[in-house]
Amino acid sequence: MTLAIVPLTPLERGQLHVIRLRAIRNALVLLAAAVAAEIFVPGLPVRGLILAPALLLALWIAVFAPGRSWRRWGYAFTGSELHVEYGLFTRVHTIVPVLRVQHIDVAQDVLERLFGVARLIVHTAGSENNFVVLPGISRDAAEGIRDAIRERIGSAGHD
Repeated sequence: MTLAIVPLTPLERGQLHVIRLRAIRNALVLLAAAVAAEIFVPGLPVRGLILAPALLLALWIAVFAPGRSWRRWGYAFTGSELHVEYGLFTRVHTIVPVLRVQHIDVAQDVLERLFGVARLIVHTAGSENNFVVLPGISRDAAEGIRDAIRERIGSAGHD
């Protein structure tokens, strides 16, 4: 059995901004915790022992990681399957056969609305790993895939 290579579509650029803002938030929380530790942990032999590594990690989280993470996402909808690929260190390629789909959600939080992207959440049959989330696509694309899957599911029940 040979698997056909499916060309993947990258996420919308707006998702990069969403990832960056969430990363900045996480970096600020990390830095706040490091500053608090510097202030409240007694007996540190050197000032900055906690803050310096936290600052380097926060820099990585906020500046370098978002772009790398965003570039590692891709998706394709073939009509019969949804392909979602992601992962910086561990690459994951998930294939969801349309006929296994139970229901579909299109969701947007405040940041996603601000940058014009949405999440497609596909729930499948099964008890473990029974949903796939595709973030960072346009709302129109998410609704188009949702409607195509809904149509395929509806017509499969009438065959």
